[in-house]
Amino acid sequence: MKILVIGSGGREHALAWRLAKSERVQKVFVAPGNGGTAREPALENVPLVGIPELIAFVKAETIQLTVVGPEAPLAAGIVNAFEAEGLRIFGPTREAAQLESSKDFAKQFMVRHGIPTAAYETFEDPAAAKSHVDRVGAPIVVKADGLAAGKGVVVAMTVGEAHAAIDDMLSGGKLGAAGARVVIEEFLEGEEASFIVMADGRNAISLATSQDHKRLLDGDGGPNTGGMGAYSPAPVVTPEIHKRVMREIISPAIEGMARDGTPYRGFLYAGLMIDRDGRPRTLEFNCRLGDPEAEPILMRLKSDLVDLIDAAVDGKLDRTEPQWDRRAALGVVLAAAGYPDNPRKGDAIAVIPANAADCHVFHAGTTLSDGRLATSGGRVLCVTALGDSLRIARSRAYEAAEQVRFEGVQFRKDIGHRALRDPASRSSPGKKV
Repeated sequence: MKILVIGSGGREHALAWRLAKSERVQKVFVAPGNGGTAREPALENVPLVGIPELIAFVKAETIQLTVVGPEAPLAAGIVNAFEAEGLRIFGPTREAAQLESSKDFAKQFMVRHGIPTAAYETFEDPAAAKSHVDRVGAPIVVKADGLAAGKGVVVAMTVGEAHAAIDDMLSGGKLGAAGARVVIEEFLEGEEASFIVMADGRNAISLATSQDHKRLLDGDGGPNTGGMGAYSPAPVVTPEIHKRVMREIISPAIEGMARDGTPYRGFLYAGLMIDRDGRPRTLEFNCRLGDPEAEPILMRLKSDLVDLIDAAVDGKLDRTEPQWDRRAALGVVLAAAGYPDNPRKGDAIAVIPANAADCHVFHAGTTLSDGRLATSGGRVLCVTALGDSLRIARSRAYEAAEQVRFEGVQFRKDIGHRALRDPASRSSPGKKV
């Protein structure tokens, strides 16, 4: 069979790479893809982004399955358009994707269906938003309502920082239409984790647990980014917490979407904050695989991803259970000079280590032209490795990351530091997913 993956980032490279490993697959097209997918065996880039053009391509090539990677096409209704043409596609509809495309929609949904989350208020007027901050105090969280490529969240430790974020979003137009409305939330303390499932409209199966690193600098300092690295499994998600998340967050979300008339089918990402008592609360929902979480998760997946997606599209996920490599995986993001505020593009990438069974370099912001590989975005590569322990996986990933050469490259040196404080993470992860 032939498959189309839509997107151009590291998540899409990882998805296409994993899908191509299926014995059922003849070819995987990636639209528009990147420099890495252009060089990957069994993958072929397609320079298309418009929904009508993609539909025409799928029909012309008799593609049997389309998988949507990023959030923007989902919010634009690509699934609705494909399904109206009778084409097989995996992802939520425009209506269901509002769980990510509107923070206010998501918060109202969570409150309506009893899903634990932070208290919040929504504002369009800067003065009213600032008055609320003055009344509540700091620390406090300011979020752009719309899609902001992972950069629309400010954790303000002072009232002044919160006021500045409100000015940037509501008055300054820093995030455009995404920041025309803001959601202001209470600050939650604890440890973050990424909890990702596949849903078929009625059922959900969990993928391997993971943890992202949002801040640019070591020690979780500097500005928020789209993610500077991730690892799997996440020791903070114990078996008991895993059960609580499925019972208190995932199941109510899938059942709630169905009751609201917008059944959810696709990847669903719950960003969690887990407090000292092991109580999980929902920071956000994303309607896709996380990135860079996708890279270590898909490195660990042993099951045929095509079979899992087929089951989801057919409403049969209750008959499946994914199998995972017992080893840990860790991915290190290599970013461009100036990331995240003003990433530089066009720097030649001189050296990339060869891929191996235990280490793969996934591309995100790269282009390939006349055999020349160059940077084209903020997050350039995600070097991802497997190891019998998280410490070994980290050592292998950094060994490869240190070999990469392009001007201005920057990456964190402490990915996995939270888990490695826990002695239990130094042994084999066993059956933990």
